[in-house]
Amino acid sequence: MKKLLFFTLILVHTLCFSQATSLIASKTSSQFIEADEFVGEDIYNNLYYIKNNSFFKKSKHELFHYKNVSFGKITKVDLQNPLRILLFYQNFNTLIVLDNQLNEIQRINFSEIDNSLTLTAVGNATQNGYWFFDQNTQQLKIYHYTSGTFQNIGTIFDTTIKNYDTALNYFYWIDTENILYRSDLFGKKQGLGKIPEYDRISLNDGLTLIYEKDQKLYLFEVTKNKSTLIENVQNSFKSFYFKNQNLTIFTPEGITNYKINLP
Repeated sequence: MKKLLFFTLILVHTLCFSQATSLIASKTSSQFIEADEFVGEDIYNNLYYIKNNSFFKKSKHELFHYKNVSFGKITKVDLQNPLRILLFYQNFNTLIVLDNQLNEIQRINFSEIDNSLTLTAVGNATQNGYWFFDQNTQQLKIYHYTSGTFQNIGTIFDTTIKNYDTALNYFYWIDTENILYRSDLFGKKQGLGKIPEYDRISLNDGLTLIYEKDQKLYLFEVTKNKSTLIENVQNSFKSFYFKNQNLTIFTPEGITNYKINLP
């Protein structure tokens, strides 16, 4: 019995240490871009970045450029629909919509529509709409751009938004208590779990997040409440972007792409 117990303990000990405690990222490519901020990559592998507050799209063969000096700093870019790219200028309560060649196809100054609105979050939504969060009412809304009408979602925020991102059917946000929430188009609010302490985070991939803490990158699976250290990546970077298991790290030398194979 003692021998059986001894070998059982050895087996458990071995199994515990054989379990993966980190992920090895596989480098796939790298290229130089001269940018102040890397924004992301679309489904067609086009790169988007900001330089001197101008917005750029770089494809394999072409470089497109958009600049608007009237509205100051670009606060947020939404790339979900490459045919309707959103540029949000928070200081002017204004949303610019660009086509796939960065031509301006729509300009919405929400202060002209309703001067009581103060927008702090914007994103593409389904059904010809845009998500937006009104700081004055602490409420999430949808703006239907074809009809020019507003829809109150019904979600009232009790705490401040720390970070946010959008999907066509969901609005995701982390509050100051590091709780991750989402709301659907009908106002159903769900608390998805507590996020570990972080310095920076990428919410672009729904329930699988990448965050930085103390110059190290971690993958966090929300449904499993599990953090995993990502190895074989640069530790010094300006920003990072994660989507569809592809991690892009941006440094002054350009961008490096990695594949993250989820456990």
